[in-house]
Amino acid sequence: MRRHGLVFSKGLECVVKGEIPINAGTSSSSALIVTWVNFVARMSDQGAILSPETIAEYAYEAEVLEFSEPGGMMDQYSTSIGGIIFLNSYPKIEVKKLNTKLGNLVLGNSGEPKDTKFILTRVKNQIQRVVAELRKAYPQFSLQTISESGIDNYSGSLTAEQIELLHGTVRNRDITYEALKALTLTAPDHGLIGNLMNEHQDVLRDILKISTPKIDRMISAALDAGAYGAKINGSGGGGCMFAYAPKNPQKVKEAIEKEGGEAYILTVDEGTRSRLVEAD
Repeated sequence: MRRHGLVFSKGLECVVKGEIPINAGTSSSSALIVTWVNFVARMSDQGAILSPETIAEYAYEAEVLEFSEPGGMMDQYSTSIGGIIFLNSYPKIEVKKLNTKLGNLVLGNSGEPKDTKFILTRVKNQIQRVVAELRKAYPQFSLQTISESGIDNYSGSLTAEQIELLHGTVRNRDITYEALKALTLTAPDHGLIGNLMNEHQDVLRDILKISTPKIDRMISAALDAGAYGAKINGSGGGGCMFAYAPKNPQKVKEAIEKEGGEAYILTVDEGTRSRLVEAD
């Protein structure tokens, strides 16, 4: 914060409380950092009130760039801005707020511990190696422009496993843009959104291999109970899944719990905010 010109002539004694599952793929660390940046800026000598976008930028710098972590910036921007957003970081950061009304989601915590840094590094390094290999022979190759139908043209330069990984990565990209189109509607097509979630989960489970047997069972139970779609949340390897259940969230919650998960019914909320509370 000092690097951005804020001055602090006094120390702070703070107590942090939260109800978000920790180390479970729910962005608990980003929520804490975003809240902390907002709070500390307001408590600076300048009493700075930062925009949600600036808070997200500072939080990303603190959580990811400062420690050369492999993660992206979606957690910081989502928790700071709130609501439903589309975030594009290439070639420059673009945030688009979406006004669709999704209704209820059900979060299911498997209770399985996860190694976020290891999983993110493994997946990121795998696709980076594929891109580096292709650019030796095809300098103009880009993940942003390649079509899924054109991937097999590079089969002579990659292993079958690398081709599969490239298919999964590009399909995830396309699913994101299909979801963006669906989420621009005020009254979304629940079935379409659910199908996109399920297809995304297929890629995460079968190609990126970041799901777990317990989370797969929780997802199946949620779908059998009437959820439109369900997928693992965060970096994977444990932690949480969530289901899209705008019509029958309680039934879906109970189904997840029967598979050993801890479930919560959620709605989309606003982002970081401050409130002054008088001490008793």
